[in-house]
Order: sequence, then structure tokens, then C-alpha cells
Amino acid sequence: MLAVCQRQGIKDEVIPRIATAFGGGMGGTGSVCGAVVGAVMAVGLRHGRAEPSERDARAYALTQELRRRFEAEMGSIGCRELTGMDLSTPEGVKRFYASDVPQRVCMPAVGAAYRIVTELLES
Repeated sequence: MLAVCQRQGIKDEVIPRIATAFGGGMGGTGSVCGAVVGAVMAVGLRHGRAEPSERDARAYALTQELRRRFEAEMGSIGCRELTGMDLSTPEGVKRFYASDVPQRVCMPAVGAAYRIVTELLES
């Protein structure tokens, strides 16, 4: 999300803070990959509603396409499925950082999410 904000010229000290707990599939739960969550937030920054009564069809369509492309490229949007690791335990976190998974899986996932959301936002 931070890279997309920088590319879009959005500067705010709150941006990196709100993404802090995305890692490990949202706070180490193994759920949705944090890179995907950040990309969805970037869609919202560009096409989000200013008022709850506004329509959100564009943001939803872009998010659905983002998910489709990411899943097609990476095989899943789930952190646990992508990494094969359980990051909800101290042992799992230790095993994760001692492995090549951050470089082999997470970095490509971040790159894919960034590339896909950038393509979608610039189209």
C-alpha cells in the first residue's frame, strides 16, 4: 500500500501505521495475504466512497479483478496456503524467518499485488 501511495503522490504519516498488522495474513492469523489487503486499501484510496450512501461499484469491480489476477498468479490469497506456515505461534514465526519463504513467496506476492493494483488503477 505504501508503494502505491508513493506512486500516487499520497503522503500521510498514518499510511504505514495502518498497514502494520497486515503481515502473516492479518496479524499472523494466516488469513488473507497482507499484500492483497494493502492493495485493496489502495483501491479504496482511489475509488472509495466519501459518503456511505455513495455507490461503490467501481471499487468492488477492481477488487474482484485484483483477487482474480492475484489468485491466478500466486495460487491463493491465503497466507497460510501461500507460505505453508503457521504464523500464529512463536515456533511458526521462528521457522518462517529461518526459511527462504519470505524471499521465495512473500516478496513475489508483494510484487504481484503491487503490479496488479497499479495496472488496475492506471487503466
